[in-house]
Amino acid sequence: MAAKRAERLVNLVIALLGTRQYVTAAKIRATVPGYEPDDGTARADEAFKRMFERDKAELREMGVPLETGRTSVFDTEDGYRIARAHYELPEITLTGEEAAAVGLALRLWESAQLAGAAQSALVKLKAAGVDVDTSRAIPLRPRLDSDEPAFEPCYAAARDRRVLTFDYRRPDEDAPARRRVQPWGVVAWHGRWYLGGLDLDRQAPRVFRLSRVVGTPRATGPAAAFEPPGDVDLAAMVAGQFRGEEQLVVVRARPGTAIGLRRHAVPLGPAEDGDDRLELRTTEPMRLAGEIASYGADVVVEAPAAVRAAVVERLTRLAAMAPGGTA
Repeated sequence: MAAKRAERLVNLVIALLGTRQYVTAAKIRATVPGYEPDDGTARADEAFKRMFERDKAELREMGVPLETGRTSVFDTEDGYRIARAHYELPEITLTGEEAAAVGLALRLWESAQLAGAAQSALVKLKAAGVDVDTSRAIPLRPRLDSDEPAFEPCYAAARDRRVLTFDYRRPDEDAPARRRVQPWGVVAWHGRWYLGGLDLDRQAPRVFRLSRVVGTPRATGPAAAFEPPGDVDLAAMVAGQFRGEEQLVVVRARPGTAIGLRRHAVPLGPAEDGDDRLELRTTEPMRLAGEIASYGADVVVEAPAAVRAAVVERLTRLAAMAPGGTA
């Protein structure tokens, strides 16, 4: 389902739950965001009718008890509402760990495609008296984006415990190499998805960035063919990949900007264009790249090239995710 349609359906459900009276199609059109506005033309009216009919059918297919009727004998046209008694969930009781899992799920699905639905779910749970902890400290900020086609087959193979075969291109290799892996799981780290598992050809644990997978991974063999180690920590595996020797990163920052970055930087003096040159030391260059990217055009990386490329990549991806944005 398209993001705009999903958001419109959520808005429609909220609007119809918020009243005990039947709401006419004309009022829905005027109050629910996402519908074709009334500009007095027959084209706009027809577009709204088609959209509204599809939405009603979609809600009913999902089991939403959408009722049609009239509030008063004086009403001249039918209206719509959702029967709260038939729609609302019974009392929900979650353990502390279950509530924390819900909070993590909301953070996982905070992409633009599902942010509205996730927020709606959070509101419903809180209204039911469930304390959902969305702030519990975890070392991940996952975001499921549509530009990771390898996510679904990798996740499915890890869930089913099936061997996974795929072509993988490393930054220092001209051509992709075939990999055979026992997938232990998929994890997000600083805005990127990674597969962790046992590389069968190297007989050692390895981490693979999903954006470097070429083509569609293929699961082979029977399900439940292996068991991951009981003490495996995928987040630690990914983090360990980026921890190494200390690196020097040189950036240029516009005067008066990037205050947080300056707190742990060494000033190198002004650049020719008037920007401030700063030197930073880090053992986690990709984490630093994410921080630098958060300052947008105010900070530019001079060196090393790998960190500069990582910042450009993050900014390009964020620009493409913005409404109307393109990479």
